[in-house]
Amino acid sequence: EVQLVESGGGLVQPGGSLRLSCAASGFAFGTNWMHWVRQAPGKGLEWVISIYTHDGRSNFVDSVGGRFTISRDNTKNTMYLQMNALKSEDTALYYCAREVVTGHFDYWGQGTQVTVSS
Repeated sequence: EVQLVESGGGLVQPGGSLRLSCAASGFAFGTNWMHWVRQAPGKGLEWVISIYTHDGRSNFVDSVGGRFTISRDNTKNTMYLQMNALKSEDTALYYCAREVVTGHFDYWGQGTQVTVSS
């Protein structure tokens, strides 16, 4: 059974940092694109950043460039999202998701809440 479990969310002040984790199980972790997707209060889903777990290639939305870094540890089947210089507009429920074929995310975690507020 495929499972994705996020952790690491919390309340942080503007300018602060958080590191999210996504622990994966039930599939060969080093063979997929993995993504972080967020949903701000009252808004739709927004793709944030992704990584190809095989070789570490990554892509990100412009609004997080220079602030967010994605990484993975294939020995631990875990993906990470290091978020620095957080802004109030980064407040959202953050999900990790697996891409099975291009553009199709077949498994999602339950989400971890990130709140940026003073």
